Amino acid sequence: MLGTILLLLALAKPVCPSPAGVANRRAEALKRLLEVFGMEDPPAPPAHFKKPPQYMVDLFNTVANADGVTKNPDILEGNTVRSFLDRTHSKEMRFLFILSSVAKTEKILTAELHLFRLWPRVTDGPKRHHFCQVSVYQVLEKENPDTPGGKKLLAARLVSLQTSGWEVFAITPAVREWTEDESSNQGLLVTVQGLGGSPLDPPPLQFASGWDHHESKKPLLVLFTDDGRRGASLPTGGFPGGSHVPWHGSLSGSRSTRSLDRLQPCQRHPLSVDFEEIGWSGWIISPRGYNAFHCKGSCPFPLGENMRPTNHATVQSIINALKLSEGVSSPCCVPDKLHSINLLYFDDDENVVLKQYDDMVAGSCGCH
Repeated sequence: MLGTILLLLALAKPVCPSPAGVANRRAEALKRLLEVFGMEDPPAPPAHFKKPPQYMVDLFNTVANADGVTKNPDILEGNTVRSFLDRTHSKEMRFLFILSSVAKTEKILTAELHLFRLWPRVTDGPKRHHFCQVSVYQVLEKENPDTPGGKKLLAARLVSLQTSGWEVFAITPAVREWTEDESSNQGLLVTVQGLGGSPLDPPPLQFASGWDHHESKKPLLVLFTDDGRRGASLPTGGFPGGSHVPWHGSLSGSRSTRSLDRLQPCQRHPLSVDFEEIGWSGWIISPRGYNAFHCKGSCPFPLGENMRPTNHATVQSIINALKLSEGVSSPCCVPDKLHSINLLYFDDDENVVLKQYDDMVAGSCGCH
């Protein structure tokens, strides 16, 4: 009899997870969270402090609010924007961008070369020119780009000699070729000529290079791509309750708390995701975290309009209440509107990436 009582007490006693078990569960949870963000391993933080290109910061602020939640889902073309700094650090107008971080499965939608136009040089003689022609070439022969077949024209336009600022050139065909065959990437060449294509020596117009100009003016390659993940919902199967982050507090919760939850009507509750607490603040630039929200509460019969029920949920609620069929539960409180969020971060090559992730924030809850 005493043995039976001791056995029952042992079974009734709550089992606290061991430190090793908690660590393993946290590691598994972080692994699953990385999968949600399309990564196998978190990128290493930059070795030295790096300031992201202002263009990428401004784009993030245009696309998202302070929490990273998308303001307008139609602003971005695709779901990823990648930026690359010039690797030549040359005084000449030759540029090279290393694109090894672009996945083979990533679809290149648009590629842009961003060059900062410096104030024109003061030249002697009559000032006859107000414009000059700027041409961007894909280099085909690295050592002899000026020979026939040594380069291919990508973009050309007239540029004013009266101002300074950013010039953007579309170079999508070249970048698509480079991502398909890395060995074909011999860089870009930019030339400045007179209106009729005549040479200008020295050229009155110069662009900032990566060699001796301010960080905010360095040449930038910007890719708008799509990684094929649009519309993918959060994988919730591995997490208790679906929307709860497993390393915050108790995994099970007290019986009284769970009973109280069932008495409260279905509604949206805060769910904070803190990237610093997770250990990701070294490589994520913005946001520092976000409110994912989660849905909790009961869906009692009869379902009112405030429960935002579907017709199916209404019928299921009636069947459950009248016990017309065995094994039919009451409807569940779940998100019925989801919003995307945006992350601005450093990748493994310390390039700055803006990526949009669908279905990351519960916008509202309903009984389904």
